[in-house]
Amino acid sequence: MTAKEYLKQVRKANVNIDQRIREKSELLEMATSIGSFNYSKERIQTSPPSSAQYEHLINKMLDLDAEINSLIDTYIDLKHKIIGQIQELRDVNYVEVLHKRYIENKRLEVIAVEMNYDYNYIRHIHGDALQEFEKRYLEDDTQKHI
Repeated sequence: MTAKEYLKQVRKANVNIDQRIREKSELLEMATSIGSFNYSKERIQTSPPSSAQYEHLINKMLDLDAEINSLIDTYIDLKHKIIGQIQELRDVNYVEVLHKRYIENKRLEVIAVEMNYDYNYIRHIHGDALQEFEKRYLEDDTQKHI
């Protein structure tokens, strides 16, 4: 795994949580919505969802709640670990660039403006920071598996 792939785990974990929350919201909407009527055709009666359907939706939402809580716990632990690793790097610019890029999910162009540096310089710093991060935290793991 490269340093970039490793650091992107934080964003991926956050995206997974957001997707599960949206999924739960959709289930809640389904459970609380009433059917729609079509007045353009003959009279058709709609029946509200059965209690079995409600029970199924509620169970799904409870399962999603448990999954979301577990994902949040994992996300917090991962984020805390990676922030700690970033903060141990030797160069303060490396720390700032990697934090802004992988924890705050900012683009390098935005980081360049915020740090008042040229975009190409930030790209260079980003590359050097990734190399140092990989040497410090990932190369040892790679050597152990060989």
